[in-house]
Amino acid sequence: MPTARGIMTPGTECVGAEDSVLDAARKLTSLGVGALPICGSDDKLTGVLTDRDIVTKVLGEGKDPGTTKAGDLAQGRAVTIGADDDADEVFATMARHRVRRLPVIDGHRLVGMITLADVARALPDPQTGDLLEALSTN
Repeated sequence: MPTARGIMTPGTECVGAEDSVLDAARKLTSLGVGALPICGSDDKLTGVLTDRDIVTKVLGEGKDPGTTKAGDLAQGRAVTIGADDDADEVFATMARHRVRRLPVIDGHRLVGMITLADVARALPDPQTGDLLEALSTN
């Protein structure tokens, strides 16, 4: 059975907690991704910023993306998975927390990101369908 390290997309970049949401949006665009981990000044993961967060929590609420900090959008403790956890644990964690993206950590260091597409490629079809159903129900 594959591990999170084998499923993940390595080389994930962070957006700094003190970076503006505008800078984060530009980084999302240049990297061609829909989410970036938010890292504090100590390089520890503090959350995940999505393109949807920018639209709903900044633009939709009339906030200025040039002055709003990415770290202001981090909510609670980030849901993560250990790099050596197996695919069943990846599946269970994503389903339990209803997340489509999962930062992968090795110790306290961010080493990659697992997306729903990564899981779909790695897990057998029935498990992928179960995960999609778990994430899609209210």
